[in-house]
Amino acid sequence: MTVFEKSDDSVVVVIGSGAGGGVLANELAQAGIDVVCLEAGSRLTYDDIVNDERAMDKKMTWHDQRIGEGLLNPHFPVWTCKTVGGTTMHWTATSVRMSAHEFRPKTTYALSRTSAIDWPLSLADLEPYYERAEAKMGVSGTNGLPPLPMNNNMKVLAAGARKLGYKHVTSTGVAINSAPYDGRPACQQIGFCKSGCVIGAKWSTLYTEIPKAEDTGHFELRPDSMVLKIEHDAAGKVSGVLYADEKGVVQRQRARVVCVAGNAIETARLLLNSASPLYPDGLANGAGHVGKNYLKHVVLGALGFMPGDVHFFRGAQQGGHIADEQRYDETRGFAGGYQIESAGFSPLAVARIGFSGKWGAELSTALEDYTKIAATFITGEDPAQSTNGVRLHETQKDRYGLPVPVVHYEDHENAAPMRVHAARSARRLFESLGARRVVPFGVDMATHNLGTCRMSTDPDDGVCNAWGRAHEVENLYISDGSQSPSSGSVNPTLTIVALAIRQAEHIRGALASGAL
Repeated sequence: MTVFEKSDDSVVVVIGSGAGGGVLANELAQAGIDVVCLEAGSRLTYDDIVNDERAMDKKMTWHDQRIGEGLLNPHFPVWTCKTVGGTTMHWTATSVRMSAHEFRPKTTYALSRTSAIDWPLSLADLEPYYERAEAKMGVSGTNGLPPLPMNNNMKVLAAGARKLGYKHVTSTGVAINSAPYDGRPACQQIGFCKSGCVIGAKWSTLYTEIPKAEDTGHFELRPDSMVLKIEHDAAGKVSGVLYADEKGVVQRQRARVVCVAGNAIETARLLLNSASPLYPDGLANGAGHVGKNYLKHVVLGALGFMPGDVHFFRGAQQGGHIADEQRYDETRGFAGGYQIESAGFSPLAVARIGFSGKWGAELSTALEDYTKIAATFITGEDPAQSTNGVRLHETQKDRYGLPVPVVHYEDHENAAPMRVHAARSARRLFESLGARRVVPFGVDMATHNLGTCRMSTDPDDGVCNAWGRAHEVENLYISDGSQSPSSGSVNPTLTIVALAIRQAEHIRGALASGAL
């Protein structure tokens, strides 16, 4: 096992081991660049994974205190993970490319009260990296892989979608092996994918990028290492990081380059907590955008109680999607689009999200019909608002003595008509197949956390440039979904991976030329 000295200032330090950090670290290590990856959580094995969402929640989920404001649950549960592999352990693997118009929200959408900007890159710029990301992840329907076999729930959605005239109905675009690939087996339709995949058919950096990086001899993973602060020298360049190791002892790792991939909340929090006399408002925050423009998708779920058994809990939890509503069409009464995705929930989840606060006959009857439920989870574009974001609490501290994050979120006015349209689409879809009733439900927790350190052409509009390189700190990079200027309508992991591959290419070139 490779071990680097903490005084070695030639290494690239990557903070986080998920979709952004894990991919970036492996890409750099494969090129012969020495990388130290600091991960706040522990490293699980296949033996640790069980089909029990409550048990896996204790093992994987980021439970450090966060405070929600606005429309968020004050206790703010977030679907992010504190474990090696990050949220690629919990995710459902839907991997769809953003559309061209979703890279240009400011130019395309006629919206007021938004802080939207266009991305400093286009779909054409990212397409070669999307292709490489799909090959890396084993996305179904790409690179010679067949579509993922549809489970019963997706078959119901597909049948209803075709009755409504939808054309883009598919089980492609899922990073779960539809055939043996990259040394991992094909999906066995075990289900409950959010608990982690016990056979490794679902792509996760835990059992793909991290082991491959370790095999190069240019990579060291340090789990249970919570980064507390990024340090800089007198010239303002990053010089290293402070972190608490598995025993709680504070250590310093020197660095040539630091890449932050802690997910949108922790990435912003870390930069804010790295304030200094030279950067009094937080590292890379001279323009005031760190923590601002938090995005999380407009979400809606719907349960359809069908006339026969569906067994929607069997098979991939999101084994396909309907993409027709992703289009740009403001005649629908809202800007942006949304995805209609298959979804599977445990009985506990059905009770908590579909029938929250309900007791007695209404809940018991629903659970008696559990095998007859079909379900969809809808994600829509979330317009940027500078008032949505992450800040540090004035008094509450974590166990390391650092301020805990406060996350404020309010819907944009565009969300309401989008949800009405999406709920109507779900209802029509299920009722076209004879559903006895349809139960839509909202979600007051966060999923697909994005923004807070967005990329921009103009340094006054964001935190980093098109490569994720901080405008103000030349050897600091943002390497996760924090850099996204807009959410688009699609699940973000494929885009995060594509950006990480592109960023690694840039860093390799900058190191080789002496620019870093």
